[in-house]
Amino acid sequence: MPKVMIVDDDRTTTSLLKQLLEMDDFEVMVVPRGLDAFQKAQEFRPDVFLVDYYLADIAGVDFVRQLRASKDFLTTPVVMASGRDVEREAKEAGANLFLVKPFEPDQLAVHFNKLIG
Repeated sequence: MPKVMIVDDDRTTTSLLKQLLEMDDFEVMVVPRGLDAFQKAQEFRPDVFLVDYYLADIAGVDFVRQLRASKDFLTTPVVMASGRDVEREAKEAGANLFLVKPFEPDQLAVHFNKLIG
């Protein structure tokens, strides 16, 4: 079962995404704080990350840069999402895919499966 870590502080969104992804046979961990996410990722070992661009405590791109600086997550796929078009910044930070919110939640499993390979 592939593992997804969602790093997002919007409880309504993460609750829905978690439920939908679990129905698509993903194991899901939701982490609302970017500053907690790296340590939790080392324990959980996700196959793919979904990271919000705007987090309450740090910028999502800073979290992605932290992932890319670690040999443990250098090649782990990262999908970043935002309501604003900040795709260039997301990709420069190391995101593999950028989604503009609102996106179709049922498409996430498709994107994740492609990225995981």
